[in-house]
Amino acid sequence: MVVPMDGLAPMDGLAPIAAAPDGDGSPLPGMPPETPVPMPAQSFDTFDRRSARKFVRAASVSRVWRRLVVFGLAAALAAFGGFEMAETLSAGAVTPLTLLVLALFSLNFAWIAFAFVNALIGTAITIGRIFRRKVPPNRVPLAGRTAMLMPIYNERPDRTFAAIEAMARGVSKLGQSASFDWFILSDTTDASVALAEESAYLSLRQRVATGTHLYYRRRRRNTHRKAGNIADFCRRWGGGYDYLLVLDADSLMEADTILELAHRMEADPDAGIIQTVPRLINARTVLGRLQQFANRVYGPALASGLAWWCQSEGNYWGHNAIIRRRAFTESAGLPLLSGPPPFGGHILSHDFVEAALIRRAGWSVRIADDLGGSYEEGPTSLIDLATRDRRWCQGNLQHARVLTARGLNWVSRFHLANGIASYVTSLLWFMLIVAGLALSLQVQFIRPEYFVDAGQGQGLPVFPAVDPSRALAVLALTGAVLFGPKIMGILALALDRDARSGAGGLILLLTSALFETLLSALIAPVAMLIQSRMIVSILAGHDSGWKPQRRGDGGIPLADLLRFHGWHIAAGLVIGSLAYAISTAALAWLLPAVAGMVLALPVSALTASAAFGMEVRRYGLLRTPQEAVRPSIGRTALAVRRLNEKAVADTPDFPGLIRDAGRRRSHLALVDRIGERRRGEVDPVEATAMAKINQARTLDEAVSYLGPEERAITLASPDLVERLGALSVA
Repeated sequence: MVVPMDGLAPMDGLAPIAAAPDGDGSPLPGMPPETPVPMPAQSFDTFDRRSARKFVRAASVSRVWRRLVVFGLAAALAAFGGFEMAETLSAGAVTPLTLLVLALFSLNFAWIAFAFVNALIGTAITIGRIFRRKVPPNRVPLAGRTAMLMPIYNERPDRTFAAIEAMARGVSKLGQSASFDWFILSDTTDASVALAEESAYLSLRQRVATGTHLYYRRRRRNTHRKAGNIADFCRRWGGGYDYLLVLDADSLMEADTILELAHRMEADPDAGIIQTVPRLINARTVLGRLQQFANRVYGPALASGLAWWCQSEGNYWGHNAIIRRRAFTESAGLPLLSGPPPFGGHILSHDFVEAALIRRAGWSVRIADDLGGSYEEGPTSLIDLATRDRRWCQGNLQHARVLTARGLNWVSRFHLANGIASYVTSLLWFMLIVAGLALSLQVQFIRPEYFVDAGQGQGLPVFPAVDPSRALAVLALTGAVLFGPKIMGILALALDRDARSGAGGLILLLTSALFETLLSALIAPVAMLIQSRMIVSILAGHDSGWKPQRRGDGGIPLADLLRFHGWHIAAGLVIGSLAYAISTAALAWLLPAVAGMVLALPVSALTASAAFGMEVRRYGLLRTPQEAVRPSIGRTALAVRRLNEKAVADTPDFPGLIRDAGRRRSHLALVDRIGERRRGEVDPVEATAMAKINQARTLDEAVSYLGPEERAITLASPDLVERLGALSVA
C-alpha cells in the first residue's frame, strides 16, 4: 500500500512497501548481526613513531612552503600591529599597566591577524573556483560499504527521521543503496521521546525500498556521550564496514555529496578523515539567520584558506565527515583523563582529538572545502548558543591536557591550541577593556606618587600617556583586520553571478552585510561576557553536564531573559559609567561595547523571535542562495517530515505500549542487547524499578511509581517490560 503524502507521489523511486517480519513471524530486530572489532584506548603518554604508517601517495605529503606563507604573513601583520600599539603607548612612561594593555592587545591582534591571512588566501581560491569548469559527479559503482551514523539525544524524532529518510531516498535514486547502511543511534534518556523514536522508526521502515537497510538502536546507558555511542557501534558492528559517515541530528547531505565522499575515500588510500564544510540552513530567527548569512558569505573563504595550508593535517568537526573505519578503530580510541570533570573524565570535544590521533597514526585528515551539498542547522537564540558553547568551551579547555600528547603532528597541536584560544580570546578582550579603563582612570584621577630617580637626587613624576593620533591609526588598523574577512567574503560572493542573485542582488547583499555587521556588533560584547564567565566557571571546577540542543523557533520567556542577561546589563552600566567619569571621548570609544551590554535583553529577545525573523526575511535581509532556492535534500526532508509527524503523533504512551501486545513485541525486538555483567554487579536504577514494579498490583500503579530515569531503564530491560505486561492482563 502506498502511503499518501498530502498529494505527493512516492519520491525518488522509493516505492513504500510493508516491512516483512522474520521467517518465524516475529518482528524484525532493530540492528543487524554484530561484527565486532577491537577499538583500544590510545595513550597520550607513550607513542612509538615507528608504528605509524607511511603515506602511500606522494600527494599526501603536505607542502611546507604553504605553512611558511600563512604563518609568516600572520606573524608580520601581528608584529606590525603590536609595534604600532607600543608606539601609541610610548608617549608616556612605561608602567605595569601599559605593559599589560600592550600584551593583551598584541595577543588579541595576533588572533584576528591569523584569521585575516586565512581569509585572504581563501578568497583567492574561492574566486578562482567561480570561473573554473565544474567536474561532473563520479558515478562509478562503489566497492566499499559505508555505515551512515546519526547519533541522537532527546531530539525531535520527526526532524531526525525525516533527515535520514530524505538522504536514504537520494542515495537510492542514484542506485547506490547497496553500499550504505543507515543507523539511528539513540542516547535518549526521556522515555516518551524514546517511544516516539520507535514509532518514527517503525513507520519509516515500512516506507523504505527494498535494498535500503535502516537500523535503530537505543543504548541503555549513554556512557561517554556521542563519542561513546559511536565507539560502541564500532566495537560491536564496525567490522562490517569500510567507512563511517558521521552525522548530527540536524545534518542533511545531498546524495551526490555522500557518494563523492565515499569515492574520494576509496581513491585515496592515505585518507583517514575527509571533512566537509557544512552550510547552515532552515534558520527562522534573526540570530539563526545572522549565523546562516555569515556562514555562507564569510565562511567559504576562511574554510578554503584553512584547507589550503593544513592539507593532510586538517581537522574534524564531529559530523558531516567520512572516516575510514580501520583508521578510527585502530588509532582513535579515546582514553579517560585522570581526575574529575571539568578537566578530567571522558573527553567532551572528541572530534579534534580523534583527528589528531588518526593523523598521528599515519593517516591524512583533509577538509573538502570544494565540496558543497553538506548542511546543518544553528542555534536559534543567544541562550541556546550559550548552552551549546558552554559544553564546547569545557571540551576545548580540556584539550590543554592533550596538547602535550606524545607523537602528535605540530599542526594537530595547533588545532587544539586554536580551539582553546577561540574561547580564551573572549576573556582577553574583556581584560583589555578593563585594563584600558584602569589606564585611563590612572591618567585622569590618580595623583603621581611614584618617581623615577633623575640621577641628581631629584625625582620627576611619571605619567602614563597615549598618543591620540597613533591611537586612531591603531583603531583603523584593527578595524581593517577585523572586518577584512567580511569584505573579502562579500567580494567573492558578489563575483559569483548565481550566488549574488540568490542573495538578492548586489544592493541587497551589501545591505544585508551592513545589517549583519551592526547586529553582530551588538551581540559581540554579550558573547564576550558569556564566554568569559564560562571560562571562570570551568576554572572553578563546574561541569557543563549534557543538555540537548533546542531546535525550533527559539522564543524565550521574559523571565528567562532577565535571569540570563541581568548581569550583562549591569556590567554595561558599570563600564559605561566609568568611561563617562573619565571623559565623553572615553565613553564614545567604548560605546559599541557598552550599547551591546545595556541592550542585551531586547537584542536577545528580538534575535530569538521567529516572527521578527520572518519579517526580516520578508524584506530580503540576510538572504542566502540556499534560502532563495532550497536545496533538493531540504525539500525532500520537509515533505517526508509530515509522515514522521503523523507517526510521532500516533505514539502510544508508556501504559499504552505495555497493553498493546503487538506493539510490545515490536518494542522488545528493538531493545539493545544487555551486555554480560560481573557477578554481584547491580544497576541501582534498574533494581529500584524492579522493586517498585514487584510491589504494584496493577499496571497503572506500577507506572505511577516509576520516575523518569526508571521509566527509561525499564524500556531498555526486557524482563521489566514483560513484568509490566503481566500486570496489564492481571
